[in-house]
Amino acid sequence: MRYIFFCIFSFTLWMLWSGQYALHHPLVLAMGVLSCGFVVYLVSRLDIVDEEGIQIHLARHLFLYIPWLLWAIIKANIDVAKRILSPKLPIAPRIVRVRGTQKTDLCRVIFANSITLTPGTVSLDLDGEDIVVHALTEEAADDVQSGDMDRRATAMER
Repeated sequence: MRYIFFCIFSFTLWMLWSGQYALHHPLVLAMGVLSCGFVVYLVSRLDIVDEEGIQIHLARHLFLYIPWLLWAIIKANIDVAKRILSPKLPIAPRIVRVRGTQKTDLCRVIFANSITLTPGTVSLDLDGEDIVVHALTEEAADDVQSGDMDRRATAMER
């Protein structure tokens, strides 16, 4: 089943990137189908798709998580830009340890990557349930430790 999904996903991605949406180029579409099928065949023979696979149930939660994450990134960008342009604003780098409440490795990685995507914070190490984070300011450290991002990343598992 995962290979069928992978084939459909690959062909959809190929269509988006190639711009071939019309049926009046049947040879181009046939070559796209064949190339995607060949890639899926190679992937199945090499056995490089992990057992966890693509978790489709996360997709519905990502529609809520991604806009929230984009808004957090925008706010953090503005904060970092203000601190760069105004030397009077304090920069107080610190390293904090944040406990992730996610049950799966995938959601734990999504949480750690979300921290890194937010300007002013970088995930340094993922150690079991703990994430070591470098924060540019005290406010950024407090924001990561507040647990809002953690709760939203954990909510994707439901």
